Amino acid sequence: MARLAGKAAFITGAGTGIGRATAEVFAREGARVTIAEIDAASGEETAQRIQAAGGQAIAITTDVRVPESIEASIRKAAQHWGGLHVLHNNAGGSTLVDSNVVDVPLEEFWRAITLDLFGTFLGCRFGIPEIIRSGGGSVINMASAVALMGFEGRDCYTAAKGGIAALTRSLAVQYGRQGVRVNAIAPSVTMTDRVKRLLAESHGVKQVADQHLLGLGEPLDVAHAALYLASDEARITTGSILPIDSGVVVA
Repeated sequence: MARLAGKAAFITGAGTGIGRATAEVFAREGARVTIAEIDAASGEETAQRIQAAGGQAIAITTDVRVPESIEASIRKAAQHWGGLHVLHNNAGGSTLVDSNVVDVPLEEFWRAITLDLFGTFLGCRFGIPEIIRSGGGSVINMASAVALMGFEGRDCYTAAKGGIAALTRSLAVQYGRQGVRVNAIAPSVTMTDRVKRLLAESHGVKQVADQHLLGLGEPLDVAHAALYLASDEARITTGSILPIDSGVVVA
């Protein structure tokens, strides 16, 4: 039996990269998937790829930074599929503007906090009630290995991802007795198109990439971790921050 049969999943930032890989894996395992993506064209492309492969998916243009946008998207998805069982707050990312706390432009701090941390907060704010109404399920947030280790030169991104790790633990305690599991994945350098650009242009990112014990990860590696957390196999797993990092945190 498909591991996500009968489940409806909502994935932010699923137009490309890790989000797209996760959406396709979820659909192959029987989930009905909503692609929540700020870029309408890439979101629709992901949905069409899933449909062409025999899966069920819709795309909804969504800006996770705007409460009204993500609230409306989650409500529309739950109405379309008849419920919500899996919420994957995947949207986010760092930029080459990020730097140390003394030198970084303040605008970059608020960009990272608004997209990564506030976007995750809003996804949980509006998604968790739908999951409870559907009888329970799984929230999967996207932290980072930099939330679990010291990493210089990315102080905006590390602050945002550290906040997501803390929020994940608190929500696990808050909603566990209502049947909602809340976990986070902490990837390290994962070979998306965006990260490939960072590797080419950032000495700091290249330096940490060289510390990976098992080579650099691919989007599918993270998608498989998300599949586990979304499935009933993880039925007693909550409040965990799962490193998918090729051992970089312990290296």
